[in-house]
Amino acid sequence: MELPVATKKEPLNWVTHSVRASQAVLQYGVGAMVDFPDQTLMTAAPEYWKEQVIQIHDERLERALKVNYFGLPAGKDDSNGKEGISYVRFPEWYFCPKCRRFQPLKEWISAYKKRSRRTEKDPNMIKSLKCPYCGGGQELVVARIITACECGHIDDFPWIQWVHCKNMNGGAKRVCDHPSLTFKTSASSSEGLEGLTVTCESCHAKATLKGAFEKDGFQKLDEKYPGQYNFKCAGKHPWKHTKELCSRYPKVLQRGSSSVYFPITESSLVIPPYSSQITKKVEDSKGYVECKGIIAGYRNSTAIPVELLQKLIEDQVKRSAKDISLEKSIDFDKVYAVLERRWMSPEDEEEYTTTSVKYRAEEYEALNGEVSFPTGDGGDFVREETTISDYKIPCLKGISLIHKVREVQALVGFSRLNPAEPVTSKEATERIVSVKQPETDWYPAYEVRGEGIFIEFESSAIMEWEKKHPEIQKRVDILNDNYQNSFMGSIRPRTVSAKFLLLHTISHALIKQLSFECGYSIAALKERLYCSEIEDGKQMSGIFIYTASGDSEGTLGGLVRQGRSDTFPAVFKKAMESAMTCSNDPVCSLSKGQGRDSLNLSACYACSLIPETSCEEFNVFLDRGMIVGTYKDHSIGFYSEQLYTNTGWKKITVGQ
Repeated sequence: MELPVATKKEPLNWVTHSVRASQAVLQYGVGAMVDFPDQTLMTAAPEYWKEQVIQIHDERLERALKVNYFGLPAGKDDSNGKEGISYVRFPEWYFCPKCRRFQPLKEWISAYKKRSRRTEKDPNMIKSLKCPYCGGGQELVVARIITACECGHIDDFPWIQWVHCKNMNGGAKRVCDHPSLTFKTSASSSEGLEGLTVTCESCHAKATLKGAFEKDGFQKLDEKYPGQYNFKCAGKHPWKHTKELCSRYPKVLQRGSSSVYFPITESSLVIPPYSSQITKKVEDSKGYVECKGIIAGYRNSTAIPVELLQKLIEDQVKRSAKDISLEKSIDFDKVYAVLERRWMSPEDEEEYTTTSVKYRAEEYEALNGEVSFPTGDGGDFVREETTISDYKIPCLKGISLIHKVREVQALVGFSRLNPAEPVTSKEATERIVSVKQPETDWYPAYEVRGEGIFIEFESSAIMEWEKKHPEIQKRVDILNDNYQNSFMGSIRPRTVSAKFLLLHTISHALIKQLSFECGYSIAALKERLYCSEIEDGKQMSGIFIYTASGDSEGTLGGLVRQGRSDTFPAVFKKAMESAMTCSNDPVCSLSKGQGRDSLNLSACYACSLIPETSCEEFNVFLDRGMIVGTYKDHSIGFYSEQLYTNTGWKKITVGQ
């Protein structure tokens, strides 16, 4: 249940700060705080952006997330980005380092309007956050600590209640009628929280911040002084100017703590036929926008019978296809095919999500060439077939060079205090905050054009390896047990396989080696894993390593060049050989669990871990033992025969 916030939101429409588009979607996305040099702001809900965004499309992702488009934050040079995206001021408490006054921003603004002669130029202190009481124009400083709860609410620290409850001058006292706070710091750096003192000048209550970060501290204070202060969560969502009922007690955090904001994103590769130039032209047409609005009206109408709805949509698609065909000078049949695919395709009986096997299988079949598409379109997906026999790498089924690929990454929600994923359990849903209202038909997103190498392994070889070495499963069971006992395991049950560990570890080894060879930094490379069995609906054993950055045309060519038959075998050999040793051995190799929640075995920062933005699993489920074996038994590694007997690498030469 949402309740209106008492204070009125006042749109200011001043362009004062800037961030990168990708930052506005990910680490500084909706609901996150951004520390600028002069103040701290929070990215507002997309409903406040006034659609000052560039529309981007990915039909598959739109279908999975049930939206009509995605919004890319526009830059100042874009025609529809003049106003930029919206921010709200949070935290609201600021203090003056000179006079030590400590109060909410609305009180600072009120004093500024009364004292300043330049009220008409900057009445809301947008560009000038300076103390109106100090003649020198001292800049105000934002409070360093805030509160947040597991349901995604965030609020200022309860300064007024705290100073009266923790009063050192005579014990706890009731909150006075007109509190006026000052904030002072000790000259000694060794005092910590005891050196930070808040004083109420009206009633002389005084308290330090000692105990502010104590676990369950607020709950203990309410139990000690029932009905006096109410330290429970206020249920505030400042980023969308609402509040809701909440019965939890918040946790005190540093403003810049990583626990304040965990973005939840969904990503997708734009594959044929959705990547074609014709699809792009149709989506950019006026007729497409009109058709989208009309069909949305049909589907949202309660007056239209279900049996009539499909006929109305079909008629509208035909009319719009004719209009777009004339507008863009494209053959009617081609336009109609795009619109038919978008709005007349039957709904799947099974749930269509970005994590489903069916969703990944569509990408897998496009990457390996299993499903052929017309060539010569020149869209956002360009694949080159190779002859695998030229590579002479054991257990590989195929290698595809992807000269152009487009990835769309959308921000769908976030959590606070603990990471979460878009799962269906009730407990997890309570911790996930959607970035948009249910009636909003778009998500914030950004797109990246790049290049990549797709490596497909022989599934039969992996199955034979698993059967030959049953002790491999014992190592897999260790990680599965650790995962079930972890926080993530409690909200998202899953079981990883030996094949997944193998593919994931090989992927990391290749990324680290390719970063040395291709000219891209390791943070500019990403992985996409394709791992499933026939009983899941599709047997997949593949790795897609691609660039997460690139120029406007989508490629610099360096990664694809490393994927050719005259260079990639040497890169692959070096990557597998690098997995044999680690500077932390034997500790790393003998580990029974390390990293987050002990979800890695023989894998650490010195050997297998890469930037978390490059890894699909955030650097968990890794084990070099899958590739090279263990100290106890070298033979159980997938490439142990090649690495230790040199029988499989004999035709591969490593360039100097």
